[in-house]
Amino acid sequence: MLLDGYTSNPGDLDWEPLERLGDLTVYERTAADQVLERIAAADVVLTNKTRLDAASLASASGLRGVVVLATGFDVVDAAAARRLGLPVCNVPEYGTQSVAQAVFALVLELTNHTGSLASSVRQGRWSAGPDFCYWDQPLIELAGLTFGIVGMGRIGAAVARIAEAFGMRVLSLRRSPDPTSVPLDQLLRQSDVVSLHCPLRPETQGLIDAAHLGRMKPGALLINTGRGALINEVDLAAALASGHLGGAGLDVLSLEPPRADHPLLSAPNCLITPHVAWATQAARRRLIAVSAGNVAALLAGRPLHVVNAG
Repeated sequence: MLLDGYTSNPGDLDWEPLERLGDLTVYERTAADQVLERIAAADVVLTNKTRLDAASLASASGLRGVVVLATGFDVVDAAAARRLGLPVCNVPEYGTQSVAQAVFALVLELTNHTGSLASSVRQGRWSAGPDFCYWDQPLIELAGLTFGIVGMGRIGAAVARIAEAFGMRVLSLRRSPDPTSVPLDQLLRQSDVVSLHCPLRPETQGLIDAAHLGRMKPGALLINTGRGALINEVDLAAALASGHLGGAGLDVLSLEPPRADHPLLSAPNCLITPHVAWATQAARRRLIAVSAGNVAALLAGRPLHVVNAG
């Protein structure tokens, strides 16, 4: 039973790796008030962003486990699942290179403005202009700048390699003890670009707030492809409006989709993409394949990638 298959596979991929394991029902989307009915007879429930709380998990008497089609698993009450004896399994790595690529798509648009310049050419501005070239915002060379990475897991490490290939100096904040890790304040003060790759936990909720934004270099760029709630979004909008930050590139927001009056939608120099850093076809194909392996392991009684053990 897959509760929200549309974003993982809107029709360009095949569910066959899951279909071969048994009777698969795929819903494109599931509203909160439809969850109980749909999971009632399921052996395994798969979800991407549809929430499974303690009550819904307890209601499915035949449930053997949950597979999350993502790395983050905060949509499932993992502690409640553990109390019920239900493994919750995630996909620990499928989109590393895709997300790292998206980080630099945002960085390069903020520094080279390729998309906005190309749009202005299509609108006839170059043809009507008096000069052989033009630009409206500074074009920034990355070589020699400092790239700060908050969270050096698989994605953070992949981003670091790309930054180094551009000739950038890399600073990193790591959760585990590491002699190369620097404190957050130092990373913010010294970095020209800061990219967030830490998980969302109580201690990281609103991690980047007004105080931390104020410690960033004037003109620095902030990138977030992790979780929207890592940033106090009202504070970020104010930092952009004041001109203290040079720009922000965000693939995630605290509420998705956002309300039409979200303060960052009208903030200056703020690029927002609709949570697609993970969504290359190659990454989604891997996601389905690993999820199928998780289901097969659950059905065999040997669950893999369990995030709520212990």
